[in-house]
Amino acid sequence: MTEQAELPPGYPQEWEADVVLSDGRVGHVRPIRPDDIEPIHEFHAAQSAESIYLRFFAPIKRLSDRDVHRFTHVDYSDRVALVMMINDQLVGIGRYDRLKPSGPVAEVAFNVSDHHHGRGIGSVLLEHLADIAREDGVKQFLADVLPQNRKMISVFKDAGYEVAHEFDDGVIAVSFDIEPTDASRAVRMSREHRSEARSVRQVLYPSTVAVIGTGRTTGTVGRAFFDDIVDGGYTGQVYAVNNRAQPGTLINGHPTYASVGDIDAAVDLAVIAVPAKDVLDAVAECATAGVKALLVASEGFAESGPEGEALQRRLLRQARRSGMRVLGPNSFGLINTDPTVRLNASIADTGHVPGHGGLGLFAQSGALGVTVLSSAQRRGLGISTFASAGNRVDISGNDLMQYWLDDEDTRAVGLYLESMGNPRKFSRIARKLASIKPVIVVKSGAGGQKAPAGHHVRSTRERPEAFAQMLKQAGVIRAENVHQLFDVAQLVINQPLPAGRRVAVVTNSHALGSLAAGAAQSWDLEVVHGPVTLHAEAVTEQIRATVEAALADPDVDSVIACFSPPVARIDPEVVQALGEAVAAAGKPCVATFLGMRGVTPGSGVPAYPTPEDAVLALAAATNYAAWLRTDHGERVRPEGINRRTANDVIETALRRDPAGTDLAEEEATALLQAYGIPVWPMIPVTSDVEAVAAYKEQEGTIVLKATSPLLRHQPGQGWVRTGLRHPKAVGAAYRDLEALISPLGAEGIALQRMAPPGVAVEILSSEDPLFGPVISFGVAGVPVDLLGDVTHRFPPLTDMDIIDMVSSIKAAPLLNGYRGAPPVDLEALYDLIARLSVLADDHPELAYVRLNPVMAHPLGIEVLGAQGHVAPVPTRTDAERRTMPS
Repeated sequence: MTEQAELPPGYPQEWEADVVLSDGRVGHVRPIRPDDIEPIHEFHAAQSAESIYLRFFAPIKRLSDRDVHRFTHVDYSDRVALVMMINDQLVGIGRYDRLKPSGPVAEVAFNVSDHHHGRGIGSVLLEHLADIAREDGVKQFLADVLPQNRKMISVFKDAGYEVAHEFDDGVIAVSFDIEPTDASRAVRMSREHRSEARSVRQVLYPSTVAVIGTGRTTGTVGRAFFDDIVDGGYTGQVYAVNNRAQPGTLINGHPTYASVGDIDAAVDLAVIAVPAKDVLDAVAECATAGVKALLVASEGFAESGPEGEALQRRLLRQARRSGMRVLGPNSFGLINTDPTVRLNASIADTGHVPGHGGLGLFAQSGALGVTVLSSAQRRGLGISTFASAGNRVDISGNDLMQYWLDDEDTRAVGLYLESMGNPRKFSRIARKLASIKPVIVVKSGAGGQKAPAGHHVRSTRERPEAFAQMLKQAGVIRAENVHQLFDVAQLVINQPLPAGRRVAVVTNSHALGSLAAGAAQSWDLEVVHGPVTLHAEAVTEQIRATVEAALADPDVDSVIACFSPPVARIDPEVVQALGEAVAAAGKPCVATFLGMRGVTPGSGVPAYPTPEDAVLALAAATNYAAWLRTDHGERVRPEGINRRTANDVIETALRRDPAGTDLAEEEATALLQAYGIPVWPMIPVTSDVEAVAAYKEQEGTIVLKATSPLLRHQPGQGWVRTGLRHPKAVGAAYRDLEALISPLGAEGIALQRMAPPGVAVEILSSEDPLFGPVISFGVAGVPVDLLGDVTHRFPPLTDMDIIDMVSSIKAAPLLNGYRGAPPVDLEALYDLIARLSVLADDHPELAYVRLNPVMAHPLGIEVLGAQGHVAPVPTRTDAERRTMPS
C-alpha cells in the first residue's frame, strides 16, 4: 500500500510516528484513513479463527463493507483509530470510542496480526492512544475482554496502569485511568530502552555484512570499508557488492555480487558507499532483501544544501518504511572490538584502531572520528564500541547510550556532540546511564543546531550556563575538548572513584608539588597530606614507601604523584612500584611524568603531562563520585492540580490569537490557580481619587506600582511606592508615580495589598525550543538583573533538584537569614517551584510564565505578579508516547 497524497479532512498528521519495536525493527504508527478499507479486509482475512473470535466475540469470516466503512471513517475525536504499518503492510489496529460525545470515558480495543505477535505492537498502540485521548480530555479506558484472551489483559496490566476487573456474563470488563503514573512511565521507558538497545545491538553485532559500493581497486570509500572489515579479523561473513563487477571477480579474496539481493544469505548490516544519487536504489534493494540495518557512508545529503536535505528525508522515510535503522549518512563508520565479533566497519585503518577496552565512544563527524580514535590509541586506552553518526538521520548518541546501559564491556562512555536532536531524552537517558557508569561529554559549538523562529525566550544555545546545568543535573561530566575527555576516561576506567575530596601530593620537585597543590585547591580539593617532596634522584623504594604512606593515610581519598627528571624518564621499576602500591590500597592515583599522557604501561595508573591536567581529571572524577553518593530524591507531584482548567485557559488564549499572545491578567491568574498557585490581585486605578477609594476598601498597608510593560526591564527606577497607610499618602503616591511615568510614554498604575517583609525572588518557566521546559530561579533585582545569578533546572524535577536549585545561587544566604534576618519559609518556596515546574512540563504551549515579584518570608510565600505568553509549538520530542525523531 502506498501513501496517498490527499488526506481526509481533519486528519491529524501530527499523530504519525515511527517507533522501535521490541525486536529492534521499526514500525510506523498513523491515524486510520478511509483508503484503509482494502488493507483491513486483507488483515482480517489473514487472521486465525481464534484471533477473530477473541476480537469480535464471534466467528466472522469476512467483515461487512458497512463495518469496515465504520472502522475507517472516524472523526479523530470521539472516534479515534490508529494503525501500525511495517513494509507498507497493515499489521495492527488500535481504536477507542467515547461512550458519550466529548465525554471522559472511552472504550478501547486492539487487533494485532498473528504473524507479528511478540513485537510489542499492542503496547505501542495503547501508549499512543492513551496519550492522544488524554490530550483530548479522556480520563478512563474501558474494554470487554474474553477470559481466554490473556494477551490482551496482559497488555493493559503490563502497561503500569491500575487495572480494575469485573466478570459478568462470561466477559471480563476492564477499566483503568490513563493519567500517567510512576509505574506507567517506568514501563514505557523500560520498553523504549530494551527496544532501542536491541536495535543498536543488531547494528553492532551483525552475523553478516555487505558492503555496497566495494571498489575493484583501492582508494575508494567502499573498498576502504571492505578491506578494514576483512583485515580487522571480522568473525562473521562479509560480502562485496559492486554492480559493475564481472561474474567471478574477487575483491580481497572474496567473491563479488552485483546486488545485495544476489547474496544467498540473510544480511544483517549493509554498508552503503555509493554516490548520493544511487543511495535510494541501494536502500530499496536492501529492503527487498530483508536487510536489518544500514550504515550509510555516502556524503551529499543535508550537509550539502537543500537538495541533499530533501534526499536525506527520503532516505529516512524509505528505510523506516522497511523497518531498518540507519547510521549516517556521511558516517565514518562503527567499530566493535569484542573478540567474538572484531568488526571494524569504518575507514579507520585497522592498525590505528584502539584495542579492546572499557570505553564506549560516539562522535558525529568523520574527521572527529579519526581524531578521537587516534587519541585513544596513543594513550593505550582501549574501546568497547565506537560509532560515528554523521548527519544523525536516525541512530544517535541517545540510542548508543541505551545500548551502553546494559553493556558490561563498557565501563565509561565518551560522547563528542556537535548538535543534539532530542536533548530532553538525552538528559533522561544520560542521568540513568550516569548512575551506573561515568558519562563524559564534549559539546562543540558547531553543528547548526537551530531553534524555531519567533520564540520569545532565548534558546539554551544562547544560555550556555543552562546547558551546563542540564549536564550537571544529569550527572554528566563535561569536558572542554577531546584531550580532557580522555584525561577523565583513563582515570575513571583504570582507577576506583574517590571516596571524598581529600588528597595527598607526593613529588620530587618543590615546583611541581606547589603547582599540584594550588591546582587541587582551585578545584575545591582539600590537600591534607603534603606536598611530600622527595629528593630529585630518589630511588624506587623511597618512592614506593612515600606513595604507600600517602595511600595508607586514613584522611586521604586520592593521591597526586608528580615526578620530574630523572625519575620522569619512566623507569619501569618506578612505574611498577607506583602501580602495585595503588592497586593494593584501592584508592585512586593520578601521576605526572612530565610530557607523558596516557595509561602508564603495566600499572594502570593514568599519567598526565602537567599537574594541572592530572588535577582537573581527578576533580571531575571526584565531583562525579559525589553526585553518585547524593540522594537525588523523588519526582515532585503536587496535589490540587486541575489540568483541564489550565487547558481551557490556554486554548481560549490561542483562539484569540493562534500565532501566540500574552495572557491577560485574569487568564494568568486562572492558569496558576489551576496548579495551586494563588496570585495576589492588583486593582488598576486611573486617578488619585480612584486610588484613594480603592485603598479604603482594602485592609492594612498597600503599595502602588506602575504596571506598564515599558518599565518591566528598567529596575531600580522607583516604579513602586510601598508602606502606604493613609488616604493622603495614597493620593500623593499616585500623583508622584503618574508624574514619573507620563514623560516616558508609559501608563498604568495598580494598587495591591503590601506583602509581609522578606526576600523578593523571581521564578521563570520557559519553553526552550530545543530542551523543552526550563525552570529558572534567582533573587529578584540586582542579583538577577545585574549579576546574572540564576540557576536553571529541566523538568521533570525531583524534590532534591529543587533544593539544590535554590541553594546553588550565590545569593542563597539571603534566604537563610543573612545578618540576623529571619530565614524564609523554604518549604513553601520549594512547593511553588514544584508547581510551576509541573505546569511547564504539562503544557508546552506556555512559551513562558514569569512570577515576579514573589515575596518569600518566614511564614510563607506570596506571588505578587505574574505574566505569561502562549504560543503554538512543535510536539515535544520526549512525550508520553514512544516516537523516533523525524
